[in-house]
Amino acid sequence: MNKSTGAPEDAFPGARHDHGDCVAEAVRAAEGLCAERGARLTKLRRRVFELVWSSHAPVGAYDLLRRLAQERDGAAPPTVYRALDFLREHGLIHRIESLNAFVGCCAPGQAHAGQFLICSDCGMAAEIDDPRVNAAIDRRAREIGFAVHRKTIEVEGLCPPCRDR
Repeated sequence: MNKSTGAPEDAFPGARHDHGDCVAEAVRAAEGLCAERGARLTKLRRRVFELVWSSHAPVGAYDLLRRLAQERDGAAPPTVYRALDFLREHGLIHRIESLNAFVGCCAPGQAHAGQFLICSDCGMAAEIDDPRVNAAIDRRAREIGFAVHRKTIEVEGLCPPCRDR
């Protein structure tokens, strides 16, 4: 999952993207955050985290279960869902509501609302965080007396490589 730094080429991974480094960096960040919080990133939780990060495309719980079952006996839906719940609670992954799937969080440990660009062709997703979008929603919600509990914005379209094809 790439987090946009503002430059369009940063939002979706390009040809020079080293996904191995990407995953290793995400795992290091998760380990550090869990250590700071005194939370246990067990082998199973870590493996589910790695599987979520194995692609920049959102992945469903049952796909994770299928992949996990190939590696270890006794993998069951409650096992995967408990690991996903832990990872979400600690801000290490996000749930893409429209797809009922999960993606890695690019800014674990930082408070931010979920804003996602999802490619309808290749399935990749990019997390963006534009404070102006959050501010506009908060302002408008206050104007009408609405209490916001959670914000997740999902925008479907074409990523640059798919658009250019």
